[in-house]
Amino acid sequence: MKEKIWAEAERLFWQHGVRSVTMEDIARQLGISKKTIYQHFDDKEDILCQIMQSKVDADVAELNCIADVTLNPIEEMMGMLQMICKKQEHVNPCLFTDVQRYYSRAYQLIRQHVDNHIMKQVVNNILRGKRDGIYRDDINPRVMARIRVEQIELALSTDFTSFDEGSRLDIQRDLTHHFVRGMLTEKGFAIYNEYKND
Repeated sequence: MKEKIWAEAERLFWQHGVRSVTMEDIARQLGISKKTIYQHFDDKEDILCQIMQSKVDADVAELNCIADVTLNPIEEMMGMLQMICKKQEHVNPCLFTDVQRYYSRAYQLIRQHVDNHIMKQVVNNILRGKRDGIYRDDINPRVMARIRVEQIELALSTDFTSFDEGSRLDIQRDLTHHFVRGMLTEKGFAIYNEYKND
């Protein structure tokens, strides 16, 4: 039963955002009582935290796989972009904003993931790109990685995306390409041109 509750809560959160979904909504969709839900979870944020932890674990595995199988740092960045777009495609834009504003424990899981995994991967990507002569020597990997993380979060923000006519996925793609192009050497541009339409 716990897995069914979890799966239904995830579906509802992804479709409607977290704040607008109640325990009553989850129970109604499953044809069970709220009491049954509370036998498995402390509250809505407990459900959300368990879902987020599972997503973080899956993201870490996927990021590691992308880093292991890509031929160069540009391909790795494009792989990360595809991963982000795939995950954003079926998520209500309110989800991230809801978590950030109202669910501090769940947001803390996301922050730890960003700081411990995404930042590290982007820093390693930049170091690899500099070593391979694909990225410019004069860039600071930690500063650039922080900028990249902020770009990803900016594209998730409902405040930002409401100003633009394009989709969140288009914004994410534009920001990624802008970021990568700013780091490239001449050698890097030659490689980038093979991937720029991804």
